[in-house]
Amino acid sequence: MGELNKTPDLSVTLAGVRLKNPVIPASGTFGYGREYAEFYDLNLLGAFAWKGTTAQPRDGNPPPRIAEAPAGMLNAIGLQNPGIDAVIREEVPRIARTFQGPVIANVGGFTVEEYAENCRKLEDVEQCAILEINISCPNVHAGGRNFGTDPKAAAEVTAAVRRVTRKPVFMKLTPNVADITEIARACADAGADGLCLINTLLGMRVDLNTRRPVLANRTGGLSGPAVFPVAVRMVWDVYEAVRLPIIGCGGVSRAEDVAEMMLAGASAVEIGAANLRDPYLCKRIVEALPDLCGRLGVERISDLTGAAHEQEANI
Repeated sequence: MGELNKTPDLSVTLAGVRLKNPVIPASGTFGYGREYAEFYDLNLLGAFAWKGTTAQPRDGNPPPRIAEAPAGMLNAIGLQNPGIDAVIREEVPRIARTFQGPVIANVGGFTVEEYAENCRKLEDVEQCAILEINISCPNVHAGGRNFGTDPKAAAEVTAAVRRVTRKPVFMKLTPNVADITEIARACADAGADGLCLINTLLGMRVDLNTRRPVLANRTGGLSGPAVFPVAVRMVWDVYEAVRLPIIGCGGVSRAEDVAEMMLAGASAVEIGAANLRDPYLCKRIVEALPDLCGRLGVERISDLTGAAHEQEANI
């Protein structure tokens, strides 16, 4: 495709919420935006997803809780956060001072009721434009099994949240399942407005000298470039399984990865672990997108979403 002379339209829409571009720092590596605001103007971002927030304050897991891995990293942070009330009271006003765009609230919970109550409290937080429901949390009523690994539990959380909010509800799916499309369909049928995938893959490292797991939690979530092909495959499969907007996430570290994720079916893309290596990365990606659109011959970046499916169908 030939390069375009006009400035491309980088805007995308997620369940009625307009973003100036598809670049979203992912929950977990961006905190509540405060530290990154010292590096660049956050208003160049499409949105950002704040740190996973639960009903009560959490100190997280004991250290060590970060481990290196080939082409990635393992983390077992354990949802460390100040709790939903403190976030609304303290973090939301701070966010408004440095970022005027839409914010995605990542919400965690250990019971269905906790998810619903957290989302109810966010209903009147105007800047919170999308609720991203992390169903990779352990269900205390099911012996610690994650909500996101069971279609019935995933649907139950989705329906409970849907009942208490008018905001778009995006369910964040775990890849640690046999068939992610089964979970996606359950969430869609229960009223989800969109999906975010993938969360981290379960992994582990063992120290050769101590002969013990490196992480105090034993296992952790693998993120980084190593998981990118898995994420692309799952975005592709879910795009074909349900007709909901998808936020693609997992191993994205350059503008070309954003385009590839969109071609597979994502409407927007979250960037996580790569922010820890380069705090300017999201800024660099946003700045690289116009030239990339020119190289790909698209006037609107949103035209990339699902285009690989159309291409394959025409073969």
